[in-house]
Amino acid sequence: MNMEIFVLGTGGMMPLPSRSLTSVLLRREGELFLFDCGEGTQVSLRRLALRWKKISVIFVSHTHADHVTGLPGILMLSSQVERNEPLYIIGPPRIREYVEASRRILDMYINYEIVVKEVSGQETVFEAEGYKVRSYPLNHTKPCLAYCLEEELRPGVFDPEAAVALGVPRGPMWSTLQSGTAVRLDSGTEVQPRQVMGPQRPGRKFSFVTDTTWVAGLPAFVSRSDLLICEGMFGEELAEDAADKKHLTAVQAAEIARQAEVGRLGLIHYSPRYTDRELKRLLHQARSIFPATFLSRELQIIDLQYPE
Repeated sequence: MNMEIFVLGTGGMMPLPSRSLTSVLLRREGELFLFDCGEGTQVSLRRLALRWKKISVIFVSHTHADHVTGLPGILMLSSQVERNEPLYIIGPPRIREYVEASRRILDMYINYEIVVKEVSGQETVFEAEGYKVRSYPLNHTKPCLAYCLEEELRPGVFDPEAAVALGVPRGPMWSTLQSGTAVRLDSGTEVQPRQVMGPQRPGRKFSFVTDTTWVAGLPAFVSRSDLLICEGMFGEELAEDAADKKHLTAVQAAEIARQAEVGRLGLIHYSPRYTDRELKRLLHQARSIFPATFLSRELQIIDLQYPE
């Protein structure tokens, strides 16, 4: 089952000619989840030839303009095609007000159901077969949320030698056991899946964090993410500015990743004061704490493999 991450925008505060505002898309077996929707999100979706009409849920971190200004366009764009499924929008308090005001003032034609859910704390905000998405409150200048999408545990590896030793004939019974159902042999003996299956294996975990100061419980929330996309808005030389504006430095993002024992850290939401070349300084600072750090780049595609 494929899981891919598409970086649609990496900038904070204002878009630049080479840097759209923050937005990340996750595709899991054809289902699309959008995390934040900054200005220019539509353009990036088009450039990556993504099937935007399949977006199931939009997760909004907070209602500052650089994270939601692309939302009205996405809502109107989705009305240009046939859509039978509802679009879920999940975010902090006032996201419903923003959506409803945009629809009213812009006189939007919407031909599908929009379901808005407001969240204020740590909870499961969306779930379906095989995965769930949880939220976590951050510390910014207005209510803000981190999100993680985590898959359920996968079955263990089937042991054919154990099956043969127990007298289970090769064929349909093997598949039945692998699906988690016991089988009964001609002798009357019942064989349980646990007798021929190894221990359960973890699924994949993706976490998205932006616009916050240090929060004590955050490393635990993103713990063991295969990929953590986290803001590193400022270099360490501007740590005081970051604290005043309630943002993270690249070093703080790396420290979260180190404590959380994540697989990889992708920095995002860069201050417009940094040119693309100057971002290497943020990368160098973060890698001194957490070597498996990279700079998220516009239109980057990341394939998220199952953990070993």
